Amino acid sequence: MKKITVNLIASSLGLLILSGCSIKEPAYVGVRPAFLVDEMKPSALKNQLAQCRDDSFQRTDFSIGHRGAPLQFPEHTKESYLAAIRSGAGIVECDVTFTKDKQLVCRHSQSDLHTTTDVLAHPELAKKCTVPFTPANPLTGDKAKAECRTSDFTLAEFKTLKGKMDGANPMATTAAEYMQGTAKWRTDLYAQHGTLMTHAESAALFKAHGVKVTPELKSAAVAMPFNGFTQTMYAQKLIDELKAAGFSASDSYVQSFDLNDIKYWIKNSPEFAKQAVFLDNRVYAEKGFKASFEDMKSLADSGVKIIAPPIYALLTLNEQGEIIASDYANYAKQAGLDIIAWSLERSGPLNDGGGWYYQTINQAIKGDGATMVILDVLAKQVGVIGVFSDWPATVTYYANCMDLK
Repeated sequence: MKKITVNLIASSLGLLILSGCSIKEPAYVGVRPAFLVDEMKPSALKNQLAQCRDDSFQRTDFSIGHRGAPLQFPEHTKESYLAAIRSGAGIVECDVTFTKDKQLVCRHSQSDLHTTTDVLAHPELAKKCTVPFTPANPLTGDKAKAECRTSDFTLAEFKTLKGKMDGANPMATTAAEYMQGTAKWRTDLYAQHGTLMTHAESAALFKAHGVKVTPELKSAAVAMPFNGFTQTMYAQKLIDELKAAGFSASDSYVQSFDLNDIKYWIKNSPEFAKQAVFLDNRVYAEKGFKASFEDMKSLADSGVKIIAPPIYALLTLNEQGEIIASDYANYAKQAGLDIIAWSLERSGPLNDGGGWYYQTINQAIKGDGATMVILDVLAKQVGVIGVFSDWPATVTYYANCMDLK
C-alpha cells in the first residue's frame, strides 16, 4: 500500500520519473550482504552492520552498478542493468563503444563479443570476426583463438546477438565449447536471454527508472578515425545521446581512461565535465608510477573534478597490518579531487587474498568478510563518493546501514 500511495502521489505531481526527485526508491539486497557480514571477524563494525539485517533498504548514489550486476547476470544487458537498479544502484554504467555503422552500443570492450555474447553460435556472423574462431590443439597445447569486435558488425547484426556470462574455454576444440567459460564462482542461472542494448536504449532505460548514468567512452580497438568517425565525434555523440534521453549534467558522470576525452568535455561540454570521471590507469600502465600531491594538483588545475583508480591504489597496510587509506588517496583529497573506486565483488571468493584488485592489501584479506571492511575504509578514511561493484546490493546494504546518500 505504501508503494502504491507513493507512486500515485508522484504521478499526480508529474515526478515519477523526474531525475533527482526526493522520493526514495526501495532496494532489494537479497542474502549476499548478510552472508558477507556473517563472514566478518568479530568487531564493532560487524556488530553495527549486523543490526541492519532486517532493515528496509533504499536506492543510493554511493552504489554504482559496474556493467550492471555481472556477478550473476550477463554484463551490459538489460537484465543486468535491471538487477543493478533493483538492488539499489543509484548510478548505472554503460561502457560505450561503436559498431561498423558508427552506432554507440554497450560493451566493456570493442573486442569482447567472442567472450560476452553468442556471436560464435551464428556462423554467418562469426566468419566476419576480426579473428575467426580457431580451435585449440591439445597435442601442441596451442590455445583456441577468436576476436570479434563490435566494429565487425552493423547495429542490426549486433542486435541479433545474445549476451552471455563473460568467459571462454581456451582449450576448446569447437565454438560451442569455447563459449562455455563461465567462472565457477559465477552462474549461468540468469543468462538465458541477455538482451544487448545501444547506449541510447540504456539511457532511456535508466531515465525510466530514475537512476543516474555513468557511461564510459571506451578506447577503440580500430584505428581512429574509423571511416571518418573521429575521436572527438565519438566523445560528442555520447553527450548528445545523453541529452536526447533527457539527462541533465547533474545526473551524468561521463568517464574515460583517456585524459584527452576529459579535456574535450571540459572545453566543449563544460556542464557535463563538472562530473566527468578520469579513470586513472597510470597506477598499472606506467611502470614505476608514484602518486604525488603535485601530480594530483596538476590534474585538478586542468579541470579534472573526479578521479577513479582501481581499489588497490586507494588502500595500503599500516604497521599493524590494518587496511588504511594510501598516499594516492590522501594526495587526491588534498588536491580537492573527488574519488570513486572500482571494482568491488569482481574477484570471486577472497580466501586467497583477493587477487589483482586488492594487491596492496592481499596480506590482510583472509576471506569474503573483508569486503565490508574494505568498503568501510573506502567510505570513512578514503572518503570516496561512490563505489563500482559487480553486485551493487552489497554497497547498497553498507551505504544504508551507515546512512550514506
